[in-house]
Amino acid sequence: MSYGLTIVSHVPEIAEGLPKLLKQVAKDVPMTTAGGTNDGEIGTSMEKIMKAFEDNAANEILAFYDLGSAKMNLEMAMEMSTKKVHLYDTALIEGVYTAASLLQAGVGLDEVEAQLKPLTIKD
Repeated sequence: MSYGLTIVSHVPEIAEGLPKLLKQVAKDVPMTTAGGTNDGEIGTSMEKIMKAFEDNAANEILAFYDLGSAKMNLEMAMEMSTKKVHLYDTALIEGVYTAASLLQAGVGLDEVEAQLKPLTIKD
């Protein structure tokens, strides 16, 4: 089973910039992003998220997002995706960095999720 990451942000530059940081610790982990709306504005797009899932070379995806409305679009995209997607309610940068570095090290999903638990944002 191969795991990849999808990053969803309301701001295209945030979504595009995070992989630059992550590739420093996880050069072999497939990463895709969905930032901004379809017309490049602040917000998220279910279509962009679906494309990010499809474009990711991994069989299973760990998805991270920045704000609540991104989560709604992620959940809708997950229902339509043929890939298994795991959605995490963590601090975006810390969560995706932790997952990326652990996946690069070959750590299993159970342990990745255990390490993400302290980074969970409570409602």
